[in-house]
Amino acid sequence: MDIKKGDYVTRKSYHNDTIFKVVNIKGDMCYLKGLDVRLYADSHFSDLVLVENFVEDEEMSVLFPSDETQVRGEYFYLPGKILHLDGDSEYLERCLNFYKKNNVYAIGKKISENEMAQKMHLLLAEYQPDVVIVTGHDAYYQKKGDIHDVRNYKNTENFIKAVKEARKFEKSHEKLVIIAGACQSNYEELIKAGANFASSPKRVNIHCLDPAIIATTVAMSERNKPIDLVSLLDKTKYGKDGMGGLKCNGLMYVGYPR
Repeated sequence: MDIKKGDYVTRKSYHNDTIFKVVNIKGDMCYLKGLDVRLYADSHFSDLVLVENFVEDEEMSVLFPSDETQVRGEYFYLPGKILHLDGDSEYLERCLNFYKKNNVYAIGKKISENEMAQKMHLLLAEYQPDVVIVTGHDAYYQKKGDIHDVRNYKNTENFIKAVKEARKFEKSHEKLVIIAGACQSNYEELIKAGANFASSPKRVNIHCLDPAIIATTVAMSERNKPIDLVSLLDKTKYGKDGMGGLKCNGLMYVGYPR
């Protein structure tokens, strides 16, 4: 099979359920990166199926609720500010494009998962965001056993440390909304650490835009008005299986007249 670096492939052993990009090849082993899901994997050539003539989907938008669009012209809107820390530069770029498309002010920083905690305080002090995201890559290593032990995850422990540092900076869940985790992360421990939203309740993969979808919705919902938690999670790729969290209010100021 003529598979080369940069090609898109799927894996037969996983019923071709996920599209990957080939990022490296060593011998008969291909190293893969999920196109949409925040996942790294490796596979033998024999397990791969080449995806030909592939066209990436256009990124979705999060729109204003329909009951607000009718009177929107008379008001002006100040969405919450987002600070997005990502261990993956390509996923970060997609998220930044998503924020731009939805007219949300966001600062993005490519930071390795194991460095996020030590840089958290300075970044929060500099940018004073309303929402902070800590994401990148993660994985649950089933062969190691206990699903609750954070040592059995690729980066959950790093995300937990980053969340705890953010909560030292701002204790209130209402003043700083924290969204944490990536594919298969330990959801329960991230929530305990202080996150408002986290992945992954069912230890499934998440779409690279899932944290951005939640952040954008919260940032663009009117301040001090409750957000429907179930509807919010339903906007993400795998719903409550992939993302979960706490009830919260919106962060957007609404002014009059425009």
